Amino acid sequence: MQVLSHRGYWKTPEEKNLPVAFRRSFELGFGTETDLRDLAGSLVVSHDPPPGECLIASDMADIHRKLGPDLTLALNVKSDGLTDLTRDLLEEFSIRDAFVFDMSVPDALRWLNSGIPVFTRHSDEELDPSFYDRAAGVWLDAFHSDWWDAHVIAQHLDAGKRVCVVSPELHGRDHRSVWEMLRGSEVTGHENALICTDYPEQAREFFNDN
Repeated sequence: MQVLSHRGYWKTPEEKNLPVAFRRSFELGFGTETDLRDLAGSLVVSHDPPPGECLIASDMADIHRKLGPDLTLALNVKSDGLTDLTRDLLEEFSIRDAFVFDMSVPDALRWLNSGIPVFTRHSDEELDPSFYDRAAGVWLDAFHSDWWDAHVIAQHLDAGKRVCVVSPELHGRDHRSVWEMLRGSEVTGHENALICTDYPEQAREFFNDN
């Protein structure tokens, strides 16, 4: 199971989505999930609307190119209208393994025609994933409870989708029972199975310790 760090591999909350977290993630061989917005016409890395200056997306992409150009980037689209800016970023930095997710449904139509891989969301709030047939993968989320199981992942994998599981700690729940369930299944050995977590080193050790 491929491990993605959540907003970079941060050790304190203040490091989220900052260069130190991205450098740590890529140096240790982890892909990462991060957040894209626009600010004054520029593509930036920020989960919430930025109050002022924040990391320019090209600076994050430059760290990726220097330290881990083959590592996966999961790009959480936080505002509409970023298609052209994101495509330009991926082309400029020769980013070969990236996907976008979490955009609004109307905006998704532009993304699906952009040539950039798009993941649809499957969650306890979205039981019928949008644009499933055209999606390259599934962002498997659980906002309120751990509702899915390995069979759900296997169904998406069998449909030819990549699947990225959102680890429960991202929503304030304990992750251990879900990790145990996953390790006891066959899906963790699938090349198209990923997990996004705040504990990337622990996850790599846990899922590779078989």
